[in-house]
Amino acid sequence: MSKRSINGTDFTAMVLAGAEKLQQHAEHVNSLNVFPVPDGDTGTNMNLTMTAGANELKKNNTVSVGQCAGVLSKGLLMGARGNSGVILSQLFRGFGRYAAQYDELNPQQFAAALQTGVDAAYKAVVKPVEGTILTVAKEAAKHAVYYARRTTDVTDLMTEVLAKAKEALANTPELLPVLKQVGVVDSGGQGLVYIYEGFHQHLTHGISETPVSVPAQGQAPAAPAQAPAAVLTQTEHVPSFVQSSAQSQLSTEDIEFLYDMEFFINRQLGSYAKAKFDEELFRQALSVNGDSIIVISDDETIKVHVHSKTPGDVLNLALQFGEITQIHLLNMREQHRDLLTAGMDIAPMPDLFADIPHEQTAAPVPAEPPADDMAPYGFIAVSSGSGIGDIFTSLGVDVVLAGGQTMNPSTEDFVNAISSISAKQVYILPNNSNIVLAAQQAKDLLEGERDITVIPSKSIPQGIAAAFAFQEEDAVDNNTGNMLEAIAHVKSGQVTHAVRDTSYDELEIKSGQYIGISNSKIVAAADELLPASQALLSNMLENGDEIVTVLIGADTDAEVTAALGQWLQETYPDVEVEIHEGGQPIYYFLFSVEP
Repeated sequence: MSKRSINGTDFTAMVLAGAEKLQQHAEHVNSLNVFPVPDGDTGTNMNLTMTAGANELKKNNTVSVGQCAGVLSKGLLMGARGNSGVILSQLFRGFGRYAAQYDELNPQQFAAALQTGVDAAYKAVVKPVEGTILTVAKEAAKHAVYYARRTTDVTDLMTEVLAKAKEALANTPELLPVLKQVGVVDSGGQGLVYIYEGFHQHLTHGISETPVSVPAQGQAPAAPAQAPAAVLTQTEHVPSFVQSSAQSQLSTEDIEFLYDMEFFINRQLGSYAKAKFDEELFRQALSVNGDSIIVISDDETIKVHVHSKTPGDVLNLALQFGEITQIHLLNMREQHRDLLTAGMDIAPMPDLFADIPHEQTAAPVPAEPPADDMAPYGFIAVSSGSGIGDIFTSLGVDVVLAGGQTMNPSTEDFVNAISSISAKQVYILPNNSNIVLAAQQAKDLLEGERDITVIPSKSIPQGIAAAFAFQEEDAVDNNTGNMLEAIAHVKSGQVTHAVRDTSYDELEIKSGQYIGISNSKIVAAADELLPASQALLSNMLENGDEIVTVLIGADTDAEVTAALGQWLQETYPDVEVEIHEGGQPIYYFLFSVEP
């Protein structure tokens, strides 16, 4: 189907087809994990990220490709999960920035938008690695810019883009040796190829092979079966109204700021659209008759959430800076009366960025108190397992987000968690290498509003060590330095089982065997859990370290744990050993070894 240009309707259909194609193959993308472990989550993360963007597009009615690309960008940005999801969001964020000036894109403009997206993604990653989704996107965009000079047909161009993306994907094992060693292509690159296949499929056939069924707001994606969820665990800084049971303890008349409002301000439209926007002054104006204020802005769009006594004043204020779109407004007193009458929980107002399912999400929190009343420090940690969450809470962590492999919190989860803490300096402990970018993206979104430091902890043991190293009486720079030093000295180990046969560093691993991973390297494999765990610890303790911490998984047999503890005492009598219930899924044991 020949097309000299694409408009917003075309672009939306392409994205929905891409989301559908990725959703269909999310489990295949997960299976491309380098390690043969049961926690491959690249497909899950990309699927949920793409779903968030697609859901935003489904609510959009414009035919301008620039506006549609902007809507997609914002949905992807807030819904981004895992490194692959963050990179995907940056690819389309750059695409959206270029496309913003156009109502339609011809082949040359479409190619330039792809290239701008690649530039944005490379800038977002501190140390870009070739042989990944970045390489696939780069090679496809580079070829698009070259080929766009030779065609006037967007469909023809997309055919070439897809072919080049597939070629680049096939070459990823030559650029990243570990991929070649285990016989797989890059999982993120494969996910991007599926998205491009959806784009191409729509342009060539006009419809997808199966109906596009991106979940509507409040519905879970069809795949994978176990979608990750990010849970905000309430601690002392999270207000009591997060709990549904607290509704019965609240008087309706006590709800002072009764109108719950959410909306976007489009900075490109409206009679005052060019007015200078000062975010701090805007917040101050909202706080005169409001609380629970959240403002996220960039050059094109401002997202606003506020509880207000005077919604008309809020809208009049907002109109000075652009055209208001996607307005949601609830009378919380009316909602509360209905709750008390029905004796059941009330459904919250739809969040403009909350299409991805959560077990429980952070409710909006009251406006920040004056700086003098704020705590000097606040902590957010990502945890997998109730026992581990309890450990972080005991170490003074304010908000614990449930996450880890297969359960990566989104950028918005971090934004909400940060907003729930009344502290001058907020530290984030991602505790997983696949979560660091989403935490950093949340920090960047709130740049200038909050002082946020992401400590790049890549494992639960590193996160615990960092929390131990923190001293509230120390200055920010000293604490940051001490925590970074602490995570550098921790050895992290994990014991799980293999889900496929593979060869890794001269180890022949059979499906179903127990494998031990030390600092992201498989060092042990055995048919039984105890010998695999012993082999891993022997490897980790070969340098005479003095402290071992064992975190017991949810599915670990008590007899094996007891036998392991006894073996440690007998084999390493001078080593201090602590054993705690972690409750983590997938990993039978997590080990921390320190000097």
